[in-house]
Amino acid sequence: MTSVRAALEIATRKVFATQCLDPALASVRASDRPDLADYQCNGALAAAKRAGRNPRELADGLKAALEAELPGVEVSVAGPGFLNLRLSPGRLTGALADMAADRRLGLERAERRRIIMDYGGPNIAKPMHVGHLRSSLIGESLKRIAQALGHDVIADIHLGDWGRQMGMIIFGVRERSPDLPYFDDGFKGPYPDQSPVTLSDLEDIYPRISARSEAEPTVLEEVRRITFELQQGRPGYRALWAHIDRISIDEIKSDLSRLGVTFDQWFGESRYQDRLPGLIAELIKEGIAHESEGAIIIDVASNADKKEMPPVILRSSEGAALYHTSDLATLEERVKVFGAELILYIVDNRQALHFEQLFRAAHKAGIGTGVGFEHLGFGTMNGPDRKPFKTRAGGVLKLKDLIETLLVEARARLAESERLSELPAAETERVAELVGMATLKFADLQHDRKSDYVFDLAKFSRFEGKTGPYLLYSAVRIKSILAKAAEQGLAGGALKIGDGPEERALAMVLLRYGDEVSSAFDARAPHILADYVFELAQAFSQFYHAHHILSEPDASRRAHQLAFAGLTLRVIEACLLLLGIEVPERM
Repeated sequence: MTSVRAALEIATRKVFATQCLDPALASVRASDRPDLADYQCNGALAAAKRAGRNPRELADGLKAALEAELPGVEVSVAGPGFLNLRLSPGRLTGALADMAADRRLGLERAERRRIIMDYGGPNIAKPMHVGHLRSSLIGESLKRIAQALGHDVIADIHLGDWGRQMGMIIFGVRERSPDLPYFDDGFKGPYPDQSPVTLSDLEDIYPRISARSEAEPTVLEEVRRITFELQQGRPGYRALWAHIDRISIDEIKSDLSRLGVTFDQWFGESRYQDRLPGLIAELIKEGIAHESEGAIIIDVASNADKKEMPPVILRSSEGAALYHTSDLATLEERVKVFGAELILYIVDNRQALHFEQLFRAAHKAGIGTGVGFEHLGFGTMNGPDRKPFKTRAGGVLKLKDLIETLLVEARARLAESERLSELPAAETERVAELVGMATLKFADLQHDRKSDYVFDLAKFSRFEGKTGPYLLYSAVRIKSILAKAAEQGLAGGALKIGDGPEERALAMVLLRYGDEVSSAFDARAPHILADYVFELAQAFSQFYHAHHILSEPDASRRAHQLAFAGLTLRVIEACLLLLGIEVPERM
């Protein structure tokens, strides 16, 4: 199903073409002045300038042609040549009826592409913290939006399960329990099935050994040696690593489950280690990589842009493969094995240089020719001091602790509601969970992905204003209206436009749904959808204040007002689902 705006644009492009004007100028968008028009096209001015014609005269000619092409649409010319389009009540009613009858609510399917999204990216042996939040929430929302548009999406968490942090953990375990068989060169196995460390052990070991590595050169050197031996396949270290990997992933899955974030692939950097020697050898053979001061590198600076660009280091002078090497092997598998046509990396802004180097190296190596690579950087979630969110003691805030803080606040807010006492305890707790998650997710996703923002719990947990709880309340209020109508035996009828301006305003916002979803994905910007659903909730609120629906004495009016409420609820819930937000039945 084509959206109303898209249908108008198709017709406008056709008219431009028949009058020998560039159809690319015939874009149609929602009007800046909804009191004057529903849609507008400003292309006549640019077309007149190119053709050396009077813009007003050219627009008048386009007006006549558009009226013939678009029955049920009033066309007018404003100012020096702006084309205004206004739908007749009949045309608008028909568009709403088509939308309501469509299971996809008028959302047009995109040309299907195989897309791999890389987001989340936590490290094993460390608890998830607020620094992992934005990648997880933005990535999950973009995945859902892409899937709604019909794309074939593979979500890969790309765990940080390799590298020096593993050397630190193994060092710490060995220092604490040197007699374990993992450190005995003569041990023939099999190694124990039970892990010798718990998650709480890892939370103690990593920061302690990390600090010592910075302060004690001998510890750093030993950590490097252990890391190298792990990468070379030392059996005891690999067996210990497998324990650490398993208990860490179980905890990560638990945290992400609370957020409603899911993945198709739980691959980590370790998956690619055995491929790295062959990849490096092939790149050297093809003359793409070369030796420099004992390291193997790819030069990625370009004479064309003269931008200062450090080389990609595939293997250090110490013989260790680095992040770029693993990422290049990952990218190669995504293209050659999984058939990716577009790869999106949802990783914070600070990694921009890393990904520019990676993409340049891939193009130079001929990996993924014709495949789109995009780094979707994002800003930080900051505390009231406008610095990255921390605990009161100044440490990194664990994700589970943030979630518990949100639940405490949600319970407190809900306790203020008299209706909450009517709900069973289990349902009350479930509602608190949904309100807490809506608080967190909408607070994050309503902001432009690229920007930092301040997370103000008191502000974002309110049931009024631009917040997740407000949107939940808006949806639940409509559910309540529809439930009461059903109890009274009142049914919705056919959608139609009455005399009230609130109905037309609500209708025009509803009809934008498909365009807003497409725009959110095209711009890789969930905040576009967040802005839209908030605008829709406000439009319904104004409609409801003007038409109290259940007290409407005219049965015909009441029936189409109930139909408006039902369609609005469907669109609000669809938008919130794409943002990863679930609506309770009652609250």
